[in-house]
Amino acid sequence: MASTIPFGIGVPQGWRMDLVEIADPVEKYEAMTRVAQEADRLDFASIWLFDHFHTVPQPVQETTFECFTSLAGLARDTKNVMLGQMATCNGYRNPALLAKMGSTIDVMSHGRFLLGLGAGWYFHEYNAYGYGFPETKERMARFREACEIVHAMWTQDAPEFKGNYYEIKAPINQPKGVQKPHPPLWIAGGGEQVTLRLVAQWGDGCNLGGLDVEVIKHKLAVLRGHCDTYQRDFDSIDRSFSANIHILENEANGEAETAAARGETSYEEYARTRIVGTAEQVADRLRTFTDAGMNYFIIYLPRVAYDLTQLQRLASDVVPLFR
Repeated sequence: MASTIPFGIGVPQGWRMDLVEIADPVEKYEAMTRVAQEADRLDFASIWLFDHFHTVPQPVQETTFECFTSLAGLARDTKNVMLGQMATCNGYRNPALLAKMGSTIDVMSHGRFLLGLGAGWYFHEYNAYGYGFPETKERMARFREACEIVHAMWTQDAPEFKGNYYEIKAPINQPKGVQKPHPPLWIAGGGEQVTLRLVAQWGDGCNLGGLDVEVIKHKLAVLRGHCDTYQRDFDSIDRSFSANIHILENEANGEAETAAARGETSYEEYARTRIVGTAEQVADRLRTFTDAGMNYFIIYLPRVAYDLTQLQRLASDVVPLFR
């Protein structure tokens, strides 16, 4: 029986320095593929990549696989799991082209593509790749126009749009994809004046992070208000929560069990910035977010490129607690 709350899985692709212990670039890619395939086998709802080119917390000469070409490969290497990005940086691709790319992957995957779209923020990438880095106001204005264009490309045969930053003149987008009425468009971020308004206007889903439940409650109240403005059904929107999780076998051994994942970070600091605990403790913490109004989890697990145990433990010990 499937979980009543969908669980998605972040797949290692290098951005978080999560492939550095593998030397061969081919094997790095295969490690990413193995995690995706295991998530598919374990019946998780979705897998997610980041849309970034340079590592964090510092840009270094280390692997970061490009998001959309990787997703296209994973579309053919998996069977059932949805394929998403958290989140696509709007400034990296023309939005009409982005919609076309999404339509293609939706067909390649037999209807499993999900577009997570954000305004973009990583200055180092923008600058290094020559995109420029507009001020926040302009990036948000571009983001607003891009959401409308993507939606139009997926729902109209000859869309027309002329904005301050983008223009389309009846581009042909065939096939538009195979999901009906169109591939889901999730809009990432918690900005109250622009982003959450765009969710209410164009989004099929949203994504929020952070471990402060009161902040989540506030953001969802703002979203509900925008839904009232646009006459959207608040409950028709997937409201996803992203969290880093480390599942312990024994709480008393937490420091030892997390040693490889946290490196030189203290156990106290490591546990402060993610959800760490036994399966029951993790589930109890996650329930505080469903109680706040979230209805979808996107989970990032430690060291899954090297060891699938955390992924398997999530499937066997945590997900069943939400049935």
